[in-house]
Amino acid sequence: MARPVTLFTGQWADLTLDALAEKVKSWGYDGLELACWGDHFEVDKALESDSYIRSRRDILEKHGLQCFAISTHLVGQCVCDAIIDERHKSILPPRIWGDGKPEGVRQRAAEEVKNTARAAAKFGVKVVNGFTGSSVWHLIYRFPPTSDEMVEAGYKDFADRWNPILDVFDEVGVRFGLEVHPTEIAYDIYTTQKTLDAIKRRPAFGINFDPSHLHHQFVDPVAFLEEFGDRIYHVHVKDSIRRLDGRHSILSSHLGFGDRRRGWDFVSPGRGGVDFEQIVRTLNQIGYNGPLSVEWEDSGMVRERGAQEALETVRRADIAPSTVAFDAAFERK
Repeated sequence: MARPVTLFTGQWADLTLDALAEKVKSWGYDGLELACWGDHFEVDKALESDSYIRSRRDILEKHGLQCFAISTHLVGQCVCDAIIDERHKSILPPRIWGDGKPEGVRQRAAEEVKNTARAAAKFGVKVVNGFTGSSVWHLIYRFPPTSDEMVEAGYKDFADRWNPILDVFDEVGVRFGLEVHPTEIAYDIYTTQKTLDAIKRRPAFGINFDPSHLHHQFVDPVAFLEEFGDRIYHVHVKDSIRRLDGRHSILSSHLGFGDRRRGWDFVSPGRGGVDFEQIVRTLNQIGYNGPLSVEWEDSGMVRERGAQEALETVRRADIAPSTVAFDAAFERK
């Protein structure tokens, strides 16, 4: 059976949930992964009112759509970030930003992630995807000289801040999926190992697998899946492209997404370097049967066309494994 294909609503927050659901159903998607911004899924309202929860379900049911996950990327980013500034203010609700004092922002963000788990449980969803932030990302270049002790302190800070959050996830029967990503506590294979070890590999914490963030770092997404097969709680379908020709930099030169001078960029699924067929074959091997959620990001393409084309790309790549050996017919009875 084909996996359900959903669309992550984070890049569509300018549309109401009802308007977006109507579009998505007409394109042929099976569901939506709801972002906790815009009017798509508001955590405070979900906890205050059963009627709000019902209103989200009514919209989905009206359009024949499912929901397997909600996403708290923006708030989660603020839990561990060492530097809290106007960038964070731009992505946070005023009630979480408050007076902007960094530690207060981190603590309010942590409480909101806990509440997101509670709201997900009320909504009947078992996975919350998001970011963690990182107190050591700014140390990545190791200069000025960075000691191992400084890095270890960052992973301890992550564990200290996230273990109480994960206690709530355990209490309500919901799991967290970190989107392994530059600027997070885990951004490649080795830092993901380190992150899981920091929290003693507790089951509440897993991965929202997104190959685009690995591809542009020259990390093989298939190797990542093989390494962390038991931790893949959700899958994003997103693509990226590298343009490293001796002139463009892997560090992207402080240039915005869509600028052709960047050494890499996000592109619509199927238009970059990610091999989605090999990813699906590996998902089959590790036993992942959950949704494939298109996270559409491409500054050089109209999003309505991109979202429809992405659905076609996923449907084509999502092959089911054979139940018999291909050479079984050679056997004589």
